[in-house]
Amino acid sequence: MEPSGCSPSCPSNRSSKAAGDDCLWEVSDKVRLRRLLCYGFEGDVYTAAKEARLSTAQAGALISMLREGRGVEAVNEIKSFAQDGRAVTLDPVVFALALCSQHSEVTTKRATFKAVKDVCQDPAHLFSFLQYKKELKEDMKCGIWGRGLRKAVSDWYNGQDALSLAALVTGCKQREGWSHKDVLRLSHTKPTDEAIALISKYVAKGWKEVQVAYGDKENPEEVVKVLSYLDVVEKVKHSCDETEVINLIEEHKLEREQLLTAHLKSKFVWRALLKEMPLESVLRILGKMTAKKVLQPGASETQALCERIQNEAALKKAKMHPFSILWASERYKQGQGYRGKTKWATDGSILKALDVAFYKSFLNVQPVGKSFVVAVDVSTSLSSVVPGTAISDAVAAALITMVFARTEPDTHVLAYSEGALVPCSISADMTLAQTTNELVKIPGGSTDCTLPIAWATENGKAVDVFVILTNSPLWTLTASPVASLKKHRQKTGSPSKLVMCGLTSIGHTTADSEDRGVLSICGFDLGAFCVIRNLAQDLI
Repeated sequence: MEPSGCSPSCPSNRSSKAAGDDCLWEVSDKVRLRRLLCYGFEGDVYTAAKEARLSTAQAGALISMLREGRGVEAVNEIKSFAQDGRAVTLDPVVFALALCSQHSEVTTKRATFKAVKDVCQDPAHLFSFLQYKKELKEDMKCGIWGRGLRKAVSDWYNGQDALSLAALVTGCKQREGWSHKDVLRLSHTKPTDEAIALISKYVAKGWKEVQVAYGDKENPEEVVKVLSYLDVVEKVKHSCDETEVINLIEEHKLEREQLLTAHLKSKFVWRALLKEMPLESVLRILGKMTAKKVLQPGASETQALCERIQNEAALKKAKMHPFSILWASERYKQGQGYRGKTKWATDGSILKALDVAFYKSFLNVQPVGKSFVVAVDVSTSLSSVVPGTAISDAVAAALITMVFARTEPDTHVLAYSEGALVPCSISADMTLAQTTNELVKIPGGSTDCTLPIAWATENGKAVDVFVILTNSPLWTLTASPVASLKKHRQKTGSPSKLVMCGLTSIGHTTADSEDRGVLSICGFDLGAFCVIRNLAQDLI
């Protein structure tokens, strides 16, 4: 793995020891931009489950690149993060694209608007892009609706499959103060075919106008399909017949966003929705569905859902990660929501299905192909809970070690306590319970996060990525592992990287912000795996 984005002053003819040269690890504007795109912050800290509205204050590197005439380069990075799934969420990517679109340089603006259809993958992203442009208008002293934006938005609508667009405009009607009606009007969108024209008329004028315009004439096949679909949506909107609503949901795969609030009071309607609801969405509402008696022990609907949850093909299609399933399982075991208002009696068959799904989902984790050392700090109790989850530190640490042990062939799992490494027999074939028990049985002591790196250095083990997990707040650590990492690079010639993860830490770090191979993670969530993967592949 060859470091990228280094200073021009770095020697081009590198020796095997060059990985230890500080200049190779300088944090360039491009690296800061990639961090922003990946997790919404240019610095070296990823805070799990943190959501914050972005502004120009967080985009210094991107603004610098735009001023240097590197706007097209920035837009290409933005497109890559969106299309390759390298971002934790798409919000920072959409923000960055909106910021580029406000730049005055013509080539950059042209590249930006051309990228809108690639980056904004659904109406929510398109509306977010427009809202960010509106907010940036005050900072950038320029308007919103120029010719470029009108064409970009028009291309977004005209580039959609007509039937898919009909589902999108009836499912996600508005977001962040924007609606399809507003956007189509402001963009002066001119439909390129009759089916898109039909949808535009439906959005702008309503169903009655569509019936008048298309009801009594012979229409192309695609227009007929869209008319039929919109007719179904309108029937649901005006139906008080529970049986009719259920039949329409099942026959046309309608989503809950297309229903009335009154419909969602029926457990039978929910049962119909669950059949085609995305698996990730299903897992988030298992407790609610149990509380509302939508899912009942022994019922055929519950059995069918359990079969779907543990179906290997369904798990693969939904790209379910072990962490997502564990998060859902631990939350469901709690028997109540975060605020305790919604309570339920857990169903053993659902928990069993989640357990089976958990182990099957490891097949969905794509290996990075690097060498890892995953080290767990057992010097303090692992009984705390990872912020924002129902998962204990011990279980989270066990899961993280399992993900690497099962998917990366060149992985060493270590535990450290009392100033030394301690025996830790964790293998890829162990269960979550066995792995957790192996960690918690080790006695506690003092914390020294340099030990795993020192072990690799002393044993001549060249490591691509060190992942160090600790339950201690990161700012309380007395020994920084960054110096040890630099020694390891110099001795082994390996461009090693370090991820310091404080499982219970919130917003504090020990990382060296001037070393692009070092990152801190505060807390832990699914996005943390994305961050580690990107760092390992030299993408941030």
